[in-house]
Amino acid sequence: MTSKERFLTAMKNGVPDRVPVTPDFSNMIPAKRTGLPFWDIYFHNEVPLWRAYLDTADYFGIDAWNASCWGCQFEDENGDVEYSWRTEMVTGRDAMLGHQRVRTPDGDLTGEQVCFRADPPSPTVKLIKDIEHDFPRYKWLLRPPTSLNKAQSDEVRLECNRRGHAFGMGMGYPGFHGWSSVVQGGVELLAYAYMDTPAILDEWCELETIAGTRRMELILAERPDYVLFGGSGTITLASPELALRYAIPALRKWSAMCRAAGVPTLLHSCGKSRVLVDMLADETCVNCINPLEIAPMGDVDLAEAKRARGHQIALMGNLHTTEVMLYGTPDLVRQRAREAMRDAGQGGGFILSTGDQCGRDTPDENLFALVETAREFGVYDQDSGRLALSD
Repeated sequence: MTSKERFLTAMKNGVPDRVPVTPDFSNMIPAKRTGLPFWDIYFHNEVPLWRAYLDTADYFGIDAWNASCWGCQFEDENGDVEYSWRTEMVTGRDAMLGHQRVRTPDGDLTGEQVCFRADPPSPTVKLIKDIEHDFPRYKWLLRPPTSLNKAQSDEVRLECNRRGHAFGMGMGYPGFHGWSSVVQGGVELLAYAYMDTPAILDEWCELETIAGTRRMELILAERPDYVLFGGSGTITLASPELALRYAIPALRKWSAMCRAAGVPTLLHSCGKSRVLVDMLADETCVNCINPLEIAPMGDVDLAEAKRARGHQIALMGNLHTTEVMLYGTPDLVRQRAREAMRDAGQGGGFILSTGDQCGRDTPDENLFALVETAREFGVYDQDSGRLALSD
């Protein structure tokens, strides 16, 4: 099988030729391998992150999931909102600040990010400082898009096809996990809003769902190989009750649209996610979930999740990114990789991966060890769907 065929077969809960191996290194490791300051990647796009990722994927020989490292550029041609961006070096800190201004008919929103030489950007000032005051302005950013940047998606697709990888397109979904990224004060301020002004959050969810439905229509018109739903911290930054209120209805609708179009779906949510596995299996048509992190970052026992839900949803995970991948030895990586395949690889429907985002300084030899272990011990018997190491 090609990398594309292997990845998609497992995502759809089938039995590929072998277990796909797809560590999560969608940001820091590819940026580091360019040799450029990180602000040249994230602020100036000197090398597109998606291209740096594909180069890194081929270097290590993984089955790439490109949708983890690029965002579709959706366009609003109504002209009511004006975006501006400027950068400046921070004297004495070897860092760059990015300043964002969004002009709307109801007033301006401003944001700021800091990017150090060898670290991805972090927000220091978010667009919404006071939810009641700023939400009327922010609503202008929630309108359904009129189109997407087809030239960009065609370029990414062409490069994925040339390298034999699946071409994915992604989008987020409503909930505290996403809203906290634009609200100064994050989850704390959102929790107050949930109690004091819940109608604002309900409207936010409704507008985001309407806009997301249009985004999904535009994505499906492009016929990607799969769709990625990005929602890091869906449970960790909220609760199961809040996820059921805000996230699941949109995911139910959009995953059904994908299923009707014959496009498989993968959902990424780091942190605690065991209850999310149940929600997705019971309430949506999502095909696969990652990264299924173990404690203390998450709460997933891979073998238990496979026994309970593996017949309904494919699993992707879940080697610890610090104890195993960053600080462990190649022998430890091999041991944990074999354990993960033994726990969840039986009968297919499993993609060998890591927890959320391997650290920038993860040793190359550990990533190579992960790939080599999948190739050596992850080969399926095509008649039974069994792995030799599962006995």
